[in-house]
Order: sequence, then structure tokens, then C-alpha cells
Amino acid sequence: MRRPLALLLVVPLLASPLPAQVVGPANGSLVIMGGGPGGDDVIRRFIELSGGPDARIVVIPTAGGNPTYDADGPETNRLRQLGARNLVVLHTYDRAEASKPGFADPIRTAGGVWFPGGRQWRLADSYLDTPVLTELRALLARGGSIGGTSAGASIMGSFMVRGDTRNNTTMMGDHVVGFGLVQNMAIDQHVLRRNRQHDMIEVIEAHPELFGVGLDENTAIVVRGDTAEVIGQTYLMVYDNRRMLANGGRFYMLQPGDKLNLNTREPSRRIDGLRLEPWPRP
Repeated sequence: MRRPLALLLVVPLLASPLPAQVVGPANGSLVIMGGGPGGDDVIRRFIELSGGPDARIVVIPTAGGNPTYDADGPETNRLRQLGARNLVVLHTYDRAEASKPGFADPIRTAGGVWFPGGRQWRLADSYLDTPVLTELRALLARGGSIGGTSAGASIMGSFMVRGDTRNNTTMMGDHVVGFGLVQNMAIDQHVLRRNRQHDMIEVIEAHPELFGVGLDENTAIVVRGDTAEVIGQTYLMVYDNRRMLANGGRFYMLQPGDKLNLNTREPSRRIDGLRLEPWPRP
């Protein structure tokens, strides 16, 4: 499978420079992972960006759908096994509770917040328009890190794909508003592993202003300011309704080490280990 995918990487793009449309956090970092059982290197990067092993990290496992969560669940144990030593769980399905004074206080002293997988609409139902989202933005403003995998990745975009409460296959369902930590972006996950690589096309056709990205499992983008860096094991798919492949293809792929300018939507690739060059070349 990897040989034909790699061939797509050399196809030039037909494009013209675009004005700024997608902006990540002015301060702090987002670590957005496409799910999967691995990705240890991605999670270690998140811990590092959160301030290291001793930094307080808040885990918000609400997407998972369990009635309750505690500090010894798999969501926290995975972080603990990879070095994090100061973990706090924050969880509710009740937006009224999430809005109570003091509920979001653990985020105020955190260096990072991690969102495990599940169904992203649960996160939207619980935390949109509450102090939790306010504190998440404040954490980024002071230089902290927010990471998430699978559902925890898709919630970070402004347009939330696969947010339908009936299934996880409908791309534009009954929940489409995400946290907007990256503006004008839709984020899909498990893309190659679950053969989802064409699913985002209907979204950018219906909403041509959106910039779509699709992350394979154990692969992530680290978003700092206007730059997204690909890390992990496989590929990132990029969907841009205003940027077509020369052969008519609707998306292109970036590999670990590649970067993407979120203002101009221009990819770049590290050459000889020292410098970044525009890629694919026109």
C-alpha cells in the first residue's frame, strides 16, 4: 500500500498564494493525533511541550462515554507509563456542572490538557460555551499544550466532522461545531487505517472555506502559531478546495518531518537535514 501512496507525493500542485485563513494558537502548542494504539513518540512530545514529566496535566476523558473516570484508568495510565507524574482527571457530561464556579480550576494550574478518544460530540455537549473552553484558551495563551487523539483530535477544529450522535461515519451530522482551537479547519482521524481518505472531500466541497486535514493512526501534527509539523509514523492528508493536484486528485500527503504553513497552505519538506524547501514544487 505504501508504494502507490508515496507516488502521490511527487505530483506537483496547481495553486496560487492564499491570504491568511487558518490560524493556530498565537502561543502554546496543539498536539493533534489520529488515534491508534501506538504513538508513544507523539505522547512524549506532548508531555515535553506541557512542561515535562513534573508538569500538571489534566486528562479530560469525556469522549469515551463511561459513567465515571478515575485517576487509574487507561487514559491516565498511558500518560503515566510514558513519564507524566502529575495527572488530574476532569470529567462531566453535564454542561451545567462544567459551568459551575471552580469546575475548570484544575486547568488554571496545568501545563497541558489531554483529550483521549471516543465520540467527539460528547466533548462538544459537555464543554462548548463553558469556562472549560475559556480555560483551555487561557492555557494556550500562557504557553501550555493541548493534545488529543481520535475524537480528541477532531474536537480541536472549528468544524467538527463525524459528530453525528447516530454513527461515526456521517461527516456532517447533528454536531458540527468544534472547539475552534484551529480556525477554519476540519480534522479527521484513523484515515488510512480505516480507509477514510476520500471522506473529507464532501466536507470541503460543501464548505469551500474550510481547510481539511486527515491524520492516520499514530501520526500527529504539532501546531505552533501558523506552522503544523507532521510527527509520528505514517501520513497526513491535506484537503484544500482551492488547491488541486495536477492530475485532478483532491488531496495530497505529507510525511513525518514535513511542515505546513497554515496561513498560506504551503507545504515544505526538510532537505539534507538542514533546510526546508517548498514542496511539492509547482
